[in-house]
This record gives sequence, structure tokens and C-alpha cells, in this order.
Amino acid sequence: MKHRIHKWAKHGLDWVYPRECVFCSTSLRTLKDYFYLCTACEDSIRFIKESHCSTCGAPFDGAVEGIRQCAQCVELKPIFSEGMSLFKLRDAGQALVHALKYRRGNYLVQDLKRLVQSVPEFCDFLAGACLIPVPLHARKQASRGFNQSEVLATSWAGLFPNTLVDNTLVRIRVTASQTGLSRDERFANVKNAFAIDRKALLNPSCRYILIDDVFTTGATLNACARVLHVAGAERIGVATLSHG
Repeated sequence: MKHRIHKWAKHGLDWVYPRECVFCSTSLRTLKDYFYLCTACEDSIRFIKESHCSTCGAPFDGAVEGIRQCAQCVELKPIFSEGMSLFKLRDAGQALVHALKYRRGNYLVQDLKRLVQSVPEFCDFLAGACLIPVPLHARKQASRGFNQSEVLATSWAGLFPNTLVDNTLVRIRVTASQTGLSRDERFANVKNAFAIDRKALLNPSCRYILIDDVFTTGATLNACARVLHVAGAERIGVATLSHG
């Protein structure tokens, strides 16, 4: 009932503040599965479902036998042991990530929930875990007004029982944007940038999953995982909205 009221309220607001598809800017006056994606752009999202790297979620082309780890993870030597990404950083998927990150995309929360529900394996991966968003530095978060990784973690955790959000990680050093940096520069940029909150107490038996918007080289997520591991976490995974 509550969801139905919410949809009717949204329908009324559409006449005052028309919605647009985040990718193609098509006007959206009807209520479909997504609030900010038209049907055509919804179909362009390339979900990562079957064949993918078990460590980071990178999609494989075709079936893979034996060790399901991509070449990037072999080189990375990740501290985390498992990971998933929801979709490829392409087309409408990329537009969603950019809207979330650079255009104060809190309004996308309902669509972010529905995206997760489209991939049962991703749901199973998140359910029952402790989700830890990759933190922004306090100065940057104050400037931006929110942390997109925390938006993801909070919206996803609410979908499953016994799934919590824990802001136990803090960013103790201001870092440049990873965009445009080489692989080596990305790793150097986030070195010693994270720490555990002094009040935090990690449970070795808990399954921790780091949450971020994009998996590119894994530099940021691995730096975070290293800090968690040193603090006592033994089961660490990663989950990202996209892989690019």
C-alpha cells in the first residue's frame, strides 16, 4: 500500500517536475519499472550475471573453466577474497553512475534498489553481510554533501534482513580523483589514505563487504581491505555498482 501511494505521489509530481531518463533525456510521464530510465535505456544496461571473475566481478566473454580470476586480480594480489559488480560501466549504466556521483543522485535510490533485485546472485552476495562504504575525506564529503558509496550501501542493506551498514572506515588523507591516473598512480594516490575509526571493533567471524560505485583497477578497494584485514577482519569481499 505504501509503495502504491508513493507511486501515485510520484505520478502527480511528474506534471510539476517532469522526470527525464538519465541517459537519453526522454521525458518520463508514465510509471514503469524505473523512475529515471526509459524502457530502451533500461534494456541497454549490461548486467553481469553468469560468467565473471570471482574476486572482483569483472565479466568474462563466454564460459570459463578452472580458476575464475581475471588477469587484473592475479596482478593485484587482492586482500579481499571475493567480489561482484552489478553491471558494466557502459551506456545507461555509466549515466546512472555519473548521475549518482556528480549530480547529487540521492533521488536514484529506488532505481538502485530495483537494479540489485534484477540480479539474484548479487542479492545473495549482499544478504546477511556487514556493508562498509568506501569513505570520502570529511572535507570532500562536506563539499559534495553526501558519499555515493554510503548511499549505495544504505539503500542495498535495507533490502535484506540481518544486513547492516558500518562506517568503520575513515579517510585520513585528502586524495586526488583517481580519474585520469595511471594504474601505478592510482595505487600511490590511495596509499595510507584509510584507517579504522578508533571506536570500531571488528568481528573476525563477520562477513564484511566493501561498497563502492566503480571497480576500475581495485586500488582503492584493496587499500581499504588491507586496513580492515590488519584490524582483524578475516572475511572481506567487495561489491560495486559497476565495473569499468
